[in-house]
Amino acid sequence: MPSCIDVCTQAQELARVILDGFDHHYLLFRASSQVARSHFEAGDAAAQGEAVRDRIAFYDTRVAETTALLISAHGAERLADAVWAQAKSAYIGLLANHKRPELAETFFNSVCCRILHRTYFHNDFIFYRPAVSTEYLETDERPTYRSYYPRPDNLPNTVARIIADFGWKLPFVDLRRDVKRILRALRRHLGRWPRLAFNAHIEVLSSPFYRGKAAYLIGRAVNGDHEVPFALPLYRNDDGQLYVDAALFEQRHIRHLFSLSRAYFLVDMEVPSAYVRFLQQLIPQSSRAELYTMLGLGKQGKTMFYRELFHHLRHSGDRFVFAPGIKGMVMIVFTLPSFPFVFKVIKDVIPPPKEVSRAVVREKYLMVKRHDRVGRMADSLEFSDVALPRERFDPAVLEDLRALAPSMLEEDSDTVVIRHLYIERRMMPLNMLLDNAAPDVIEDVVCDYGNALRELAIANIFPGDMLFKNFGITRAGRVVFYDYDEIEYMTDCDFRRIPPPLAPEYELSGEAWFTGHKNEVYPEEFGTFLLTRPEVRDAFMKHHADLLQPQFWQQTKARIQAGVVEDFYPYPAALRFEL
Repeated sequence: MPSCIDVCTQAQELARVILDGFDHHYLLFRASSQVARSHFEAGDAAAQGEAVRDRIAFYDTRVAETTALLISAHGAERLADAVWAQAKSAYIGLLANHKRPELAETFFNSVCCRILHRTYFHNDFIFYRPAVSTEYLETDERPTYRSYYPRPDNLPNTVARIIADFGWKLPFVDLRRDVKRILRALRRHLGRWPRLAFNAHIEVLSSPFYRGKAAYLIGRAVNGDHEVPFALPLYRNDDGQLYVDAALFEQRHIRHLFSLSRAYFLVDMEVPSAYVRFLQQLIPQSSRAELYTMLGLGKQGKTMFYRELFHHLRHSGDRFVFAPGIKGMVMIVFTLPSFPFVFKVIKDVIPPPKEVSRAVVREKYLMVKRHDRVGRMADSLEFSDVALPRERFDPAVLEDLRALAPSMLEEDSDTVVIRHLYIERRMMPLNMLLDNAAPDVIEDVVCDYGNALRELAIANIFPGDMLFKNFGITRAGRVVFYDYDEIEYMTDCDFRRIPPPLAPEYELSGEAWFTGHKNEVYPEEFGTFLLTRPEVRDAFMKHHADLLQPQFWQQTKARIQAGVVEDFYPYPAALRFEL
């Protein structure tokens, strides 16, 4: 039995090793965000995308390193419970003046969960609830946001100074022109110019938000009781000059910048919680879990989501039921009606004609997470060993889990533990909407479905299974793809025209006379299984007839292979300024 002194010493050592591991992780995380400015000013969108993809693996790598060190140097897997409980208390003491305590607590949880059994996953051993407040954390470097105080005679100069204060190394094409455009857009948004109130000021987050080819300046203007959020996307032209592409003032447009159907941002943040708090004031419909995730802090997003889920379970009484839509061959999908998410479990045995395994499906989901989702693919939160109350399950859902995914299920008297699942925001399946929509709605939705196929293709993604049941409608009314088991890179596909039959009897046989090898795609076939309803076919042919021919797909693939990186604007084209 270790003495109290031994327990305290061991606990302090554990706490210090874990915090050192986290600090090393965040140092690397910030470095990847800081280099984003250089990639933006160099016009290197490919390097920007690689930085986002590479950063996803940072967290798990550092957790694995820290876990291995604890086991090899401290025998962590053999330590007494008292040591682990004391380690949490020691860790809290180390976070007293930390700038990122919520992230450090999550890192502690991640390491502990690699070593301890799940029966220890409660507040005595891990941070089931946060222990250190993130309110009013002060930065040591620069303030989280800068404030400006416009006067009626200097508003253009104030806007110009806001943009210039970021210290861009590149010149602007015409900053005065851009300021005039921003102010014209603001006046259209407001309807008229109000008088500047006594408290008039503008707050701008100190770090730009980088993604793809753009850098976004984000803030809000306060005038009396009125607040206007804004986002200014900056781009670099081929001559190495900067310009403001648009001015976004509506919450819905700014919220869409942070949609989980898009790639994560690169942002240099000393105090991430301050950025999240500022952003949530601008777009309160976005949860803290979503905002942390979009800032590249996916594990913290998962922690926040997990807490939100169990808070909701304690304050609701409905059951997990099958999600609306056609049952899939690969996943068991269920939902809690009062909670706007779906839970997806991969089946143990996936029947023909599907030719995938659990490992392949997980690879596809990771592929989507690492890819630029261009507003057309749903991001997923991946969880392991999730313990849910048995009484909250509809018996039919439990029966399916037992019969079709028994290896993913562990049950005891009052708990169902799911060993691996994906969680996504719930959407209305596209096929269900089309079944009940009016003709004008059908045309709009089918048009956006075709746009989704185009944008995915341009982003080097071929969905594989293009049936309407595999797409959904977001809160913003956009068509989004969410079934990834057959997804492929465009560059790995061979788009072909159907060859003529060798003899007339081949065409009459009902069997394909062309090869159909893996990754061979015949766009002329798409209409056979997609456009069976006349009103759907008419709408598709009106807007996207070229998608039924191989030329579009071949030309798009060729541009990708030539290194062309297309622009994807996460706001309406009508808001863009004329170049």
